[in-house]
Amino acid sequence: MDAWAIWLIIAGILLICEMLSLTFYLLWLSIGALVGAAVAFVAPEAYFWQVVAGCLVAVVLTVFTKPLVRKYRGSKGFRDIGTELIGKQGVVVEPIEEGKNGIVKVGGDTWTATSAAPIGKDELVRVLKRSSTIIEVERWEDIY
Repeated sequence: MDAWAIWLIIAGILLICEMLSLTFYLLWLSIGALVGAAVAFVAPEAYFWQVVAGCLVAVVLTVFTKPLVRKYRGSKGFRDIGTELIGKQGVVVEPIEEGKNGIVKVGGDTWTATSAAPIGKDELVRVLKRSSTIIEVERWEDIY
């Protein structure tokens, strides 16, 4: 298999992982892999330069887009749904067991959820905090 095809497969896998994680870091790595594929297409035997070009692009994108993202998130009118979730009430769709994730519906969205204590299906919960795609909840009646 040609090196450029391998780079494209890597770029595709990273892009799919990015869509699942929503962090933007894997997007930059995916673009770096695309650059590696372009270099491999032009110079198939220059493996070192393929890796260097891909890494350089990924690092440059990561470094230079961080201030832009910080500026955008700090701008007036930006709403992060994750911070709005904290304190809201939800309903457990799939039970949350000790050491395992469950599913919670908050508003119109469903989220993967964890809890310090097991929570059964259809119980009311309150959102405590949110990471990238998982929320931490507690039983609603434990609050009062």
